[in-house]
Amino acid sequence: MGFIVLRALNTIRIVSTVKRDRYWRRRPAAGAGRYHGWLIDRGSLTDRIRGRCGAFSVRLVFQGPRRATRDERFLFGGRARQTLVREVYLCCGDVPVVFAHSVARRGDLRRAWRALNRLGTRPLGAALFADPRVRRQPLRFRELRARDELTALALAGVRGQRPALWARRSLFTLRNSPILVTEIFLPGILAL
Repeated sequence: MGFIVLRALNTIRIVSTVKRDRYWRRRPAAGAGRYHGWLIDRGSLTDRIRGRCGAFSVRLVFQGPRRATRDERFLFGGRARQTLVREVYLCCGDVPVVFAHSVARRGDLRRAWRALNRLGTRPLGAALFADPRVRRQPLRFRELRARDELTALALAGVRGQRPALWARRSLFTLRNSPILVTEIFLPGILAL
């Protein structure tokens, strides 16, 4: 990941060279309804859920090497690279309310993101927001379709109905090393 400095008419603008997936939007669509407030909150999602839930927990689903999904490949120059993937459910009691899916380059686990290897059931968000060196790029949003790769992963631990899912994602960087965090809001979040 890098940045380009553009100089024009005595103005300096720094532009990220990381391309964005074209399906993710800068604002949630009007159909987000009751999820809208959760989607646009720029603070720590973990802290917000903890504040509304007496029995917050993180359930680790998967952490290990896996190929990037189709809409994550922009981070790796369009190639289907092996990455480190971390997937967890953020739960209120025994109800999953968010499915979080994070992707980092495997080489960065020995450098910038080495602490990710030791998180276990601790929330990644708490670690990201606690480190002042971590930079967050703007949130992106979308409604997931039934055929999206992340939909099946997110709903695997959810009983009952199969609703439309809303998600947000954000690119965090530490020493020019990116980690892409996608948070998928499950129906249980609406009860909080």
